[in-house]
Amino acid sequence: MPESNDHSSSLAAVLDRSQELFDEIRAKTFDGVGVTRAAYGPGEQLAHDIVAREARALGLDIRVDAALNLHMTLPGADRQKPALLIGSHLDSVPQGGNFDGLAGVLAGLACVAALRADGVVPARDVTVLALRSEENAWFAAQHVGSRAALGLLGGALDSARRIDTRRSLADHMSEAGADLAPLRAGRPLIDLDRVAAYLELHIEQGPVLDGEAIPVGVVTGIRGNVRCREIVCRGEPGHSGVVPRTMRRDAVMATAELIGRMEALWEEIERDGGDLVLTFGQVSTDPAAHGVTNIPGLVTACFDARSHSDAVLDRIAAALTATAAEIAARRGVAFAFSPMTRDPPIAMDAGLQARLAAAATALGIPHTRIASGAGHDAGDFAAAGIPAAMLFVRNQNGSHNPHEAMRFADFSDAVRLLESCVRGFDAGS
Repeated sequence: MPESNDHSSSLAAVLDRSQELFDEIRAKTFDGVGVTRAAYGPGEQLAHDIVAREARALGLDIRVDAALNLHMTLPGADRQKPALLIGSHLDSVPQGGNFDGLAGVLAGLACVAALRADGVVPARDVTVLALRSEENAWFAAQHVGSRAALGLLGGALDSARRIDTRRSLADHMSEAGADLAPLRAGRPLIDLDRVAAYLELHIEQGPVLDGEAIPVGVVTGIRGNVRCREIVCRGEPGHSGVVPRTMRRDAVMATAELIGRMEALWEEIERDGGDLVLTFGQVSTDPAAHGVTNIPGLVTACFDARSHSDAVLDRIAAALTATAAEIAARRGVAFAFSPMTRDPPIAMDAGLQARLAAAATALGIPHTRIASGAGHDAGDFAAAGIPAAMLFVRNQNGSHNPHEAMRFADFSDAVRLLESCVRGFDAGS
């Protein structure tokens, strides 16, 4: 259905305001290179304060929960109906970009602002969620806000340490004003029976949409992962000029072989039609102990594999340790692995995907179905049994870097699509 002139003009004004908010939050969290909005730190709080100020100006009901997630609600005609949630996060990685997370929260505000401007009262409450501490860059615990809201934070409160301060997640949350008691008890901060669906808009973070010249993607699912945060290979240091090849216990050569063989397995899985991405994100020696005349005796590395298939993740995890054991026996080195962590693949709700695709077609917005390689808050809601869906907006320079980009015209298309889905959510019910 084509938009009326009145609706188009009100939505244009709302989007102009979104642009102003993007600019204000970037300017106030700019670190000289990119933006830094540390989880439970001043940058994240500043962004929350600006978003809350905007919500108050829109006349929304505002609530801050025990984990300091911000709930901004446009009341519906029937407040007993389960609410429709639109959310994302406001933290960033160090020296990151301005759109990862922030775009989803401002898109939610734009949706309810457009409804307000048109005098529309939704059939049910529509709540915009600004979630805390989604980025794993700060703590060895990801999606803190959403998992706290769902009662799933667990032991991370005390075990997770912030990378820069080495203080616990509990310390930083308490200092910021969080109430740790319900989090330690594992009590959900939202009533799961009173949530109809969770929607999230996010920049894609990868190059697919931009490469295909498509502004919007309807996300089909989120890859699961298996990770090892520390792999240590111990060999024997020696003089590089005097130890023959067959007598060396070279930790770098052993680690390099492990990496090469895992890449060969990756290629094999892809040839067989399997889904996989695999990364050794850190490989290092100690420069104080190793140099041009030294055979390296110690290497540290980390490992991340992601797939939409649990079977592939099982195969990769088993292959990593088995291959390392075989290499270690032959080369005279020893591999040690920190405990592996695992997140399962998560499918987005098929019905919500169909709604978004149909709305995109009706609005004439080019779109495609696309999988997410990165984890998102939406995955936690889906895993908790709440119907969840995501929209990706193309961007030009990836994410987690200061050059992160997003064409505002693409954001505008995605907001139009999201707002259309919100308006039509109860059509025919």
